[in-house]
Amino acid sequence: MQVHSIQQETADVWTLNLINHDFYPYQPGQFALVSIDNSNETLRAYTLSSSPGLSRFISISVRRLPGGVGSGWLTQAVRPGNTLWLSDAQGEFSCLQHPSERYLMLAAGCGVTPIIAMCRWLAVNRPRCDVQVIYSVRHPDEVIFAEQWSQLCAAHPQLQLTLMAEHDARRGFLSGRINAQLLQQSVPDIAQRTVMTCGPAPYMAQVEQLCQQLGVPAARFHQEQFHTPTPGDVGSETSLALRIGQPLREFRVPIGSTLLAALEMHKLPVTAACRAGVCGSCKTRVLSGDYTTSSSMTLTPNEIAQGYVLACSCQLQGDVTLA
Repeated sequence: MQVHSIQQETADVWTLNLINHDFYPYQPGQFALVSIDNSNETLRAYTLSSSPGLSRFISISVRRLPGGVGSGWLTQAVRPGNTLWLSDAQGEFSCLQHPSERYLMLAAGCGVTPIIAMCRWLAVNRPRCDVQVIYSVRHPDEVIFAEQWSQLCAAHPQLQLTLMAEHDARRGFLSGRINAQLLQQSVPDIAQRTVMTCGPAPYMAQVEQLCQQLGVPAARFHQEQFHTPTPGDVGSETSLALRIGQPLREFRVPIGSTLLAALEMHKLPVTAACRAGVCGSCKTRVLSGDYTTSSSMTLTPNEIAQGYVLACSCQLQGDVTLA
């Protein structure tokens, strides 16, 4: 796809608008793998922030992360006229795969990208659908797609948007973080809604707990989560040993982190693309240790028997040794 234009959304988020000269099927909320620096060896997954059949372009919105290989290249080196390679659209985080008459969409930070894609699509294609959105940011200036949200809500009254700012809340924003009282007051029928949510790990953990407390059935709770821990996340009482290589080396990583996040945190070599247990590129062999897995869809029974896991879907519970 050719880069048509690049739009800055906030101080650290840019939207790349792409022209595809062939039919590109995708569902609102899905992601695609992007070839970084046009290299087959480096792929990153980004949500398609556009909406099929409605948006002029196919778009990805990227937050530039300090030291981020993919985000740094896409937001600093790529220019209009350049060409990007995108995979087929992937993922199950879409309103088409979780149909409902009433939704509650909860987003924080850059997790709003799949949410706005679904809201645009629902407003036009399911005009009777009741959609409530609660979007949390640290500061009002960090609202992504601010003008688009304003236009979308003005044109579609059935779409209700609540903005929350943790700091310096101004008119039009609630102050603070999401909590049970806010959810009960703003969405009294939350237990009857389909909840779809995306955001940083601490936010996601809190949202999941609140929804459970307020009676949202697990079958109607869907999340898309992105999180890579940093060395500052590791405490002496909450870390484990990750052992790898010959000669054997040992690293401290947070209990509960994914194997992929642990490897990337210490800049250990690993190939990762979809980060959702779908593509199989992060296949890694574990010799011993305490861990759980949430996906093995691309692994054969023989590989599983040999200890292979998908690093993005392997949650570390105790000390682990890799081949």
